[in-house]
Amino acid sequence: MHKKRMDHEPPSAISKNNWRYHHLGIPTEQVHPNEKYIEKYKMFVSGFEASPYGIEWMRFELDSPVSKIIQTVPHIAFEVDDLELAVIGKELIDEITSPSKGIRVAMILDNGAPIELIEFG
Repeated sequence: MHKKRMDHEPPSAISKNNWRYHHLGIPTEQVHPNEKYIEKYKMFVSGFEASPYGIEWMRFELDSPVSKIIQTVPHIAFEVDDLELAVIGKELIDEITSPSKGIRVAMILDNGAPIELIEFG
């Protein structure tokens, strides 16, 4: 169970763990302009480069290997300095992956919500 925080306090992921907000991933079935296809995951992403808030739209093919919770529930993503340290004691949705060179990603589940942790090398 997490420690209760006051309204004015940031989440402990930020204040204690030094995680940094990266983006909000939102699943969609709608085609968006300038989608980028990621063949490995059979998904399309868009919006991240242009959004001042880091919103990324994600559209999946029916046979995408990405976990169904990621395909259906929005997730918040944080940049972390040490991915192995960040996942200690956390519930991993899938194994740690490397979607592209120099990037490692872990998806965790916290109280039913998916959270993405990203380490840039």
